[in-house]
Amino acid sequence: MTEHPERDEATLGAGHLVRRVRAAAGVSLRELARRIDVSAGTLSAIENGKTPLTVDRLDRIAAELGVSTVDILTASPSSVVDSRIGDRADASEGRQTWRTFAPLSLDPALEAAISTFMETGYHGATMRSIAANAGMSVAGVYHHYPSKRDLLVAILDLAMTELHWRIPAARDDGADVIERFANMVEALALFHTHRPELAFIGASEMRSLDDPDRTRIAARRMDIQHMLDNQVAAGIRAGEFTTPYPHEATRAISTMCTSLPQWFRADGLVSQQRIAVEYAQFAIDVLRGHGSPPRPHPSRTNAVVLQSN
Repeated sequence: MTEHPERDEATLGAGHLVRRVRAAAGVSLRELARRIDVSAGTLSAIENGKTPLTVDRLDRIAAELGVSTVDILTASPSSVVDSRIGDRADASEGRQTWRTFAPLSLDPALEAAISTFMETGYHGATMRSIAANAGMSVAGVYHHYPSKRDLLVAILDLAMTELHWRIPAARDDGADVIERFANMVEALALFHTHRPELAFIGASEMRSLDDPDRTRIAARRMDIQHMLDNQVAAGIRAGEFTTPYPHEATRAISTMCTSLPQWFRADGLVSQQRIAVEYAQFAIDVLRGHGSPPRPHPSRTNAVVLQSN
């Protein structure tokens, strides 16, 4: 984990939160831009998610507004990301809950990068091909994203940020340990069927990252797994889950969900919601030990290997 995990969101979604804090402080966009030595156009692009926000610049903004970076990143209790993802307010208010997925509103370069990576893979893509798909000049793409790697990092952060609010929201929506875990699996399955491109790139292109981004994003992925592990452990303590192999079972359940983009089609016979509910039931059955075969004794396994040789 990073030394300051609250800063992991600094380059994704924080621009929207900066706007909220600036407005609450009664500081105009032009005045804040003057204080941090950037143009009003640059600050506007930051607040609208069109230009990445660096940690150093976030620190400067926080200092000028008289708040901490944590105050900015937690400016809205009901939302941890910007309008590209939506928020967790009640559906009755016309906003997203963990079960609803509004279309992503991405900047042209990021949207083009996703489609290009899906078509050619990360290593087969070039900034020129991404610019062509975006209908932009190469210089225009470089203005917002200094490198192809920055585009990949933004995509993976986008996926992780969405999962990091959906999974806890699903868990907290449950009335008991079984419902909480079922909701978490449902949310994980829904994400992988509603956001298959983000999920596929996240699964296939982690190898293309370098540190420190690789370590940071891997830690965020492991955080999701730990949330599932902790809920399973709570279910075992409550006597609801009886599998003798909780660690292996939870990993199998995660893999079951993350493999969905490889075969699921939204225009197929099964809806996203139905497959998510079915997967949640499969998960509960596994954790209750239904149909769990006995684990082979190591000496018997070795004997079979020796005989086969």
